Amino acid sequence: MTTRIGVVTFPGSLDDADARRAIRLAGGEPVALWHRDKDLHQVDAVVLPGGFSYGDYLRCGAIARFSPVMETIIDQARAGLPVLGICNGFQVLCESHLLPGALTRNDHLHFVCRDQRLRVENTDTAWTSDYAEGQEITVPLKNGEGGYVADERTLDELEATGRVVFRYLDVNPNGSRRDIAGICNEAGNVVGLMPHPEHAVEALTGPTTDGLGFFTSVLKKLVATS
Repeated sequence: MTTRIGVVTFPGSLDDADARRAIRLAGGEPVALWHRDKDLHQVDAVVLPGGFSYGDYLRCGAIARFSPVMETIIDQARAGLPVLGICNGFQVLCESHLLPGALTRNDHLHFVCRDQRLRVENTDTAWTSDYAEGQEITVPLKNGEGGYVADERTLDELEATGRVVFRYLDVNPNGSRRDIAGICNEAGNVVGLMPHPEHAVEALTGPTTDGLGFFTSVLKKLVATS
C-alpha cells in the first residue's frame, strides 16, 4: 500500500504542486488537502507548503493557523503525525505553537532568492533520517520574512536538545539568530525550515537533488513504523 502524504493548499499557497511532485518522485502518494476541510483523508504525514497564505495579512501564517484543516493537524501532530512546514509552512507551525519562535522581516529588508548551502545538524527527525549529520546540502531559498527569532532561553534550549535541524552556511541570508535555518519539536515529528527542499528534487529544474531526502526519509520512517 502506497504511503499517503497530504499537502495543504491555503488561499495564496504557491508551492503546493511542487511539494506534491516531490512526494511522487520519492515514491509516495500525494494527497491534496483543502484549508477549509478538517478531514485529512487518512494521510500518513502532512506538508505545509510555501507561499503567501491569506496574502500574509496580519502576520505571515497567523490567519492560516486558524483554518479548519489546522485544527486537525495540530491535534494529530501532537499525537505523532509527521508534519513538514516549508517557508510559509514554517511560519504557520510557529504561529500554531507546534514550533517555538517566530519568523520576522529579513534584516536587510529585501526579498531574497538564492541557492542556499545548509548543514544538516539533526538526522533523528522523521524528515531527515536519509541525511548524515554534518552533511552539507544546497537547496533554493526565497523569502521576505525569513529571519528566525526566539528569546535566548529558547535558543539555548533548542541547541542543548539538538532541535536545530539545519543551519545556514557561507552567508546568513535573512538575519536568523544563530544561523538557524530549520528546527524540530521535541518528538522530532514536526520540522520547519525556510529553504525549499521541494525545489531541489530533479537535476533538470533544481540546483541539486539534495531536497529529495526529506521525502524519502519520511516514507522510510512511515514504512518502518507501519
